This record gives sequence, C-alpha cells and structure tokens, in this order.
Amino acid sequence: MPWVVVSFTDSTNLSRASYRNPQPDKRLGKTPNTKYETQNTKHKLPMQVYCILSDERAYLSKSPTMFATILQQMGIRATYVPFKVAPANLGQALQSLKILNIAGANVTVPYKEKVIPFLDVLSEGANVIGAVNTIICKGDELKGYNTNAIGVMDALSDYGFEPEGKSALVFGTGGAAKAVVFILNWLRTDVIYVTGRNADKTRQLVDRFGGEAVPLDDLAARQPKVDIVINATAVSSPDESPELSDLILKREFKGCELVMDLNYGRADNFWQSMAAAQGIPFMDGLPALAFQARRTFALWTGMQVPPSEFLAVLNQPQS
Repeated sequence: MPWVVVSFTDSTNLSRASYRNPQPDKRLGKTPNTKYETQNTKHKLPMQVYCILSDERAYLSKSPTMFATILQQMGIRATYVPFKVAPANLGQALQSLKILNIAGANVTVPYKEKVIPFLDVLSEGANVIGAVNTIICKGDELKGYNTNAIGVMDALSDYGFEPEGKSALVFGTGGAAKAVVFILNWLRTDVIYVTGRNADKTRQLVDRFGGEAVPLDDLAARQPKVDIVINATAVSSPDESPELSDLILKREFKGCELVMDLNYGRADNFWQSMAAAQGIPFMDGLPALAFQARRTFALWTGMQVPPSEFLAVLNQPQS
C-alpha cells in the first residue's frame, strides 16, 4: 500500500514522525491545562443529543455512560442515548439524525461499513479505511469519520508495543478489522496475516490494505509465528462461536508479545484465557475505546480531554 499522509479525524494529521505525540489542530483550541478547562459553559449552548447506532448490542455498549459522564464533567448540556436500529431501517435512522437535530453519533457493529451510502461526506481517513464509527451532524450534512484506527494506534503506543518490523495476526474482515490492518500497515508492521470465516472478504481486505490472507481452516496447520494477535471480530466468548474458541484455545502462539481483543465485558473470554495459559500479556478493548473516544469527543465539541478521564469512567463498576 502506498504511504500517504491521511487526516483520520480532521483533528490530527498522522505521520510516522509524530504519531506518538500528535499535536492538536488549531481548530480544536489549546490543550487544557486544568482538569476541566472548557470552551463552553452549561448555559451557553442548547441541550445537545448524541447517540450510538447498532443492533441490540447498542444496549450493551459502555459508550452512553462514558460520553454522558464526560459531557457532564466538561460542563456541556447534553445527553447520550443508545439506538437499536433494524438493518432495513438504517437509511431512515441516518435521515432521522438530521430531522431530530442530533449533534453527533457513534456507529458500531454491524453498521460501520453499511452507514457509508447514507452519509453526505467522509473524512479522508474514513474514505481510505472504508468504515465509519463517528458522525458529525451539521444542518443537513452528515459527515463520517474513523477514529478506530488511531484509537488502536494510541492504545498500542500507550502500552509500549511498537509494531514496526514485527508480525501480526488479525482476526476479522469487518470495519474494525479494516481499521486495524490499515493502521498496522501505516506503522510499518513487517508481516500482517489476516484470517476470517469469509475467504472472499479476507482476500479483498488484504488486496486493499496489504497483508497475507490465511483461511481460518488453514490456521491450525500453518502456525505462523507472530508478535501480536488482534481480535477484530465481534466474538470473544465460547457461546458466541464454539468453533473459534476451540481453535484459539488449542493454538500455541510461541514468542507472542501481546494479545489484544477489541471487545470488552465478556465474562468468559477465550482470547484472555488463551493468553493467560501461555503467559502472554492481554489487553481488552477498553484502552482503544478510551483513545478513540477522546478523538471523537474533540470532533464533536472542540475540546481535548485526556484519555485517562475516559478510562476512569470505563473502569468504574457498573451499577
């Protein structure tokens, strides 16, 4: 894949020289020096409404609690709600964002790719990746962004894992997998294996971003040595896919430095169980969610909030 400078969020221009310490765009204002320095007060703006679009999984997301808490802490009069949308109604749901004057939306599985035809504009990053997780609603225009890729990048950097020159195995072929494979290529990962249940989608993904397609059925026999394993599917517990759970728990990942599962909140997580059994460090999806959330929040509000604030909310026990 040719190397280009892409503005993932229109708030951060990513380059290899600066990705560890991205500088805020002037449009976002200065980085706050105090914990809750804001550009707005509770009475300056009308009540804003933000939301997340998904299927029934919208009600399981931590995003409503996370964003609602940060909005309140930053003194913004706003609410954040989950919307369950049937596939047949996705277009109407996007149109309703305009009609109801929704300020912004998150998009998660299974709609990160499917929302694109219903958006008016895409950021450069969303267009390159082919998946959207953040929408800004401004008048009659819906603009889609992808903060997933840079969220994964920031989470890996914060952990201390440097992909450059290393090898990776990515599970999945959907919107999250596209973001992961793109950013791994961007960060000069030496070898990227991509595997999924759909062989055609797997080949299309590597044809677009680079990497090597490995059929899921061939994975046990091939046993490629990798430095990091990333689960970008929606599956993390045995009851969601007994076959994949069995494959992962039997697979040995010698020399692997990190297992990263972009999901969170699974009581019985076979990726975590595999990592623990083999003595491999494990990271769930909460750090990546926190890092991408701060980018999304900056796009919506123009405010910079440290990722630690998002993580603090995410790590609070749910009532």
